[in-house]
Amino acid sequence: MDKPLEALIVDSILDAIADQRLAAGTKLGEQALSEIFGCNRLHVRRALSMLTGWQVVDHLPNRGAYVATPTPQDARDVFQARRAIETTICRNAVRQATPADIAALRAHLAEEDAARGHENRPVAIRLSRGFHILLARIGRNSVLARYLDELTMRSSLIIGLYGTGHATLCAEDEHARITDAIARRDEAGALALLDDHLRHIEAGIRFDDAAPATGALSAALRR
Repeated sequence: MDKPLEALIVDSILDAIADQRLAAGTKLGEQALSEIFGCNRLHVRRALSMLTGWQVVDHLPNRGAYVATPTPQDARDVFQARRAIETTICRNAVRQATPADIAALRAHLAEEDAARGHENRPVAIRLSRGFHILLARIGRNSVLARYLDELTMRSSLIIGLYGTGHATLCAEDEHARITDAIARRDEAGALALLDDHLRHIEAGIRFDDAAPATGALSAALRR
């Protein structure tokens, strides 16, 4: 089934942020977006509303929508919250993962390996987020999964804007080692690996580097 148009707009904006084609503070004009995607402004408003809800886009009264500009404190808060929530999620996954769940994790790891091999940064960031969302699903707590959905979206924005190259992408074996620990029912090991993993990602964020300049919106959102 084809994705709704709103979802395609959301994915294009997130990809452009992850690929550093859209800088923090970039204006996302409704008319410009409707022309780029060949749709009416209602679709654009719905997409921007979704991104605003995830705090990836700021909607300023009488000024319109802009790519959010997270601060260093925002980044610290997001990763602190992720560590708190994902500790419980990972513990639940260790205790509840089925053989089918482990197979799903390993299939996801194969996708990540392929993205790394093609050096596709936007896809790698999205798949990294997807690994954590999959863990939340395996942990079978829908409330925590909803919170993590927002937090990983916000951290993807932070990584896309301020991550230092590959430093903020997952080391080649980090997700694999977490998966192996879950498969062994090694709760302490899985939790320690997850904490190290999140701290490694956070350590690669550098707010002292200027955000990349942004060109024309149509070029940044090439489809």
